[in-house]
Amino acid sequence: MSDLRIVNLSTYTSPVITEVKNKDYIQYGEDNMYFQYLIDRYNGSPTNNAIINGISEMIYGKGLDATDSSDKPDQYAQMKVLFKNDCVRKLAYDLKLMGQCAVQVIYSQDRSKVARLEHMPVETLRAEKSLDGEIKSYFYANDWTKVKPNTKLKKIPAFGKSNQSLEIMYIKPYRAGFFYYSPVDYQGGLQYSELEEEVSNYHLNNIMNGLAPSMLINFNNGVPNEEEREMIEQRIYQKFSGSSNAGKFILAFNDNAESQANIDPVQLSDAHNQYQFLSDESTKKIMVSHRVVSPMLLGIKDQTGLGNNAEELKTASILMDNTVIRPFQTLLIDSFDKILAYNNISLNLYFKTLQPLEFTDLDNVVDDETREEETGVKLSKNYLDQNELSNIADDLINKGEELGEEWQLIDERPAFEDESEIINYFEFASVVTGDARKKSGQDTDIFRIRYVYTAGRSTEGESREFCKKMMAANKVYRKEDLDKTSKANVGLSPSDAKGEGYNIWLYKGGVNCSHYWMRRIYLKKNNKKITVGRARKIISALPQNKKKDARFEVNPPEVAQIASARNNYWRKN
Repeated sequence: MSDLRIVNLSTYTSPVITEVKNKDYIQYGEDNMYFQYLIDRYNGSPTNNAIINGISEMIYGKGLDATDSSDKPDQYAQMKVLFKNDCVRKLAYDLKLMGQCAVQVIYSQDRSKVARLEHMPVETLRAEKSLDGEIKSYFYANDWTKVKPNTKLKKIPAFGKSNQSLEIMYIKPYRAGFFYYSPVDYQGGLQYSELEEEVSNYHLNNIMNGLAPSMLINFNNGVPNEEEREMIEQRIYQKFSGSSNAGKFILAFNDNAESQANIDPVQLSDAHNQYQFLSDESTKKIMVSHRVVSPMLLGIKDQTGLGNNAEELKTASILMDNTVIRPFQTLLIDSFDKILAYNNISLNLYFKTLQPLEFTDLDNVVDDETREEETGVKLSKNYLDQNELSNIADDLINKGEELGEEWQLIDERPAFEDESEIINYFEFASVVTGDARKKSGQDTDIFRIRYVYTAGRSTEGESREFCKKMMAANKVYRKEDLDKTSKANVGLSPSDAKGEGYNIWLYKGGVNCSHYWMRRIYLKKNNKKITVGRARKIISALPQNKKKDARFEVNPPEVAQIASARNNYWRKN
């Protein structure tokens, strides 16, 4: 007679939220220690740890800010005093790791305003039983493992539910079927976090205790009764289950050789492949549970080779920011707004992003406020006076030209390149002189250098009036007409300290303008000196002159630069 049993060495349970008799608070987890379970999975799984750290940092970004800070400086200053960076950073961390977070709202003595905010470790709180569909208080204990039936717990009212000087703002997302607590967004990956931890422990203990295979234990002195079998199973489970017991040996004492227990090794011929599979599978599933679009965004090497180039990383970054990071930020900001409202403060809050500006998609952004939210770059209060710029456009267009048929376009390229070689070879004037209406100081008898306003990317529906006029005019311009400053928008020039104005040649339509200046070289047809083909070959063959020749003018890079949040250094911060 033989009885073969499979002993289950590990189980996984989802969070249990239960009301317990004779207790005023609601337990989180079967043993009321589910928060600690989450912390253990964070500490034990390297992948889970890295992702939580990375996403919580993305949530916080570079801190809390407001797009209307310049319009409401007093309110903005009050907000910065209340929401200290350290407190907000901890809230972002708790929200990701624990699925919820809490902040102490401390009122002034007369409760006329919120005087101070302090982070409250959410694992120290348990919700009070609800009698009317509202959670009115939370119970606090520094260490819930030490709470006894007769322990007197501190009771703190929820935000807006009392007249006391201290309340708790408990921040959690909505989860169907969960009222008191919210499970973490990576709930489905916790078992894989635990698996990754156990595989790591198994390998470590195997190495420390000596490598050994799995064992099949046979008892050859008869089949004990049910109670005895269960007792033996329990004792074996307690002694030898878990990754921490990997590699340990068994010491047995027997009356004689005939009654000894048989311990047979269960050989795993491809054990290393199995454990590698478990490790890889755990990593993948943990990332899926966290909705990680590309592991490279969190500093995790992707063995697939996918998502490693710049364009794919940009797409992944934008997607993750919109689908994963923003919901966390919105949840926090909505709660912050409620606190600020108590002090009659109304600001358009946002978190300054950690995303590289190169990964920011601004093509469909039409207003400056949204642009600031997307980039985290604070815009100047001295916005461009678009009416003034429109008038400047009218003046420029009047000075613009439409070169006649006797002139043929032979070269066209962005206007930032060193022009000294061209000027030198073709004997263009080295110094811009004179104010001739139709002749530039860069011209010769057979050559003309002109500049045309050009779109750097699609601008449909978002162009400023200045840019629309310049594009519609379809004219070319002398450098003398462009390289001038306007007394309008003085504060937006990098040289504003000198009282100079805004330079159209350098800064085009203003902050984040999508246009630039294109240089064109024209050759007079049927001239006696050089043919079109010859002139084009010479221009194409000219080397880039790395040595700046002071005798010749070189256009600065801003002239041909499409303005963006990364290069708008000319605007005030």
